[in-house]
Amino acid sequence: MDKHQQSQKDKLFKPSHGDPYLEVLPRGSAQCPQCGAVHDHGRWSWQQAVPKGAQAHVCPACRRIADDQPAGTLHLAGGFLAAHREEVLGLIHNTEAAEKAQHALERLIKVSEQEDGLQVTTTGTHLAKRLGHALSGAFKGECSYQYAEDELHLTVHWSRD
Repeated sequence: MDKHQQSQKDKLFKPSHGDPYLEVLPRGSAQCPQCGAVHDHGRWSWQQAVPKGAQAHVCPACRRIADDQPAGTLHLAGGFLAAHREEVLGLIHNTEAAEKAQHALERLIKVSEQEDGLQVTTTGTHLAKRLGHALSGAFKGECSYQYAEDELHLTVHWSRD
């Protein structure tokens, strides 16, 4: 086996390090004391009925929010944003509400002002990607997606002049 083949093999069989916020999961059923999400059968959801014997366990999304450690970052810029700020923010909040209703761990952390526009941080990469698609679909513009090398963080850039 030559050096190139060995390096490719090393990349292929490199042990993946998962998301540290998802690695600490409760055994059995649990309910987040902060948001009310329920962990049952290996999944966090918005169940109405809390399983019998559920323990209190802070969910990964609430931990990310408390630590201010986003899994997704969306940067918005351009003249269109300045002229249509309320419409853009409305789309962001409506998209988050729809995603959050289906996936308890996909939430906004915060929307903050930047010199050149807005920055939106999310608890999951899926919401960041969905926001980028929603902005492109509704308002057009340029959108790019860049995963971190470990694929645990997604940065989305959207702009329209």
